Amino acid sequence: MPLTKEETQEMVNQFGENEQDTGAPEVQVALLTRRIKKLTSHLQANPQDNSSRRGLLKLVGQRRRLLNYLIKHDLDAYRTVITELGLRK
Repeated sequence: MPLTKEETQEMVNQFGENEQDTGAPEVQVALLTRRIKKLTSHLQANPQDNSSRRGLLKLVGQRRRLLNYLIKHDLDAYRTVITELGLRK
């Protein structure tokens, strides 16, 4: 269930500083959030898919670490990302 190029480019344009800025923590959090939402809907349809469940937990942990980094280094960017993606803390 990878993201399409169009979905990725949309997130980069929305959260990155330029079109090539895929490494920014804001962009990475947005991409992880999109992947988490896709995996969540997959697991609702396939509740016994334990491999995907483990992958989902890894993605959630990675997103949490990136959000913690944003809290420490750029609190305004953290608040912006949280509100735009509809995440709760």
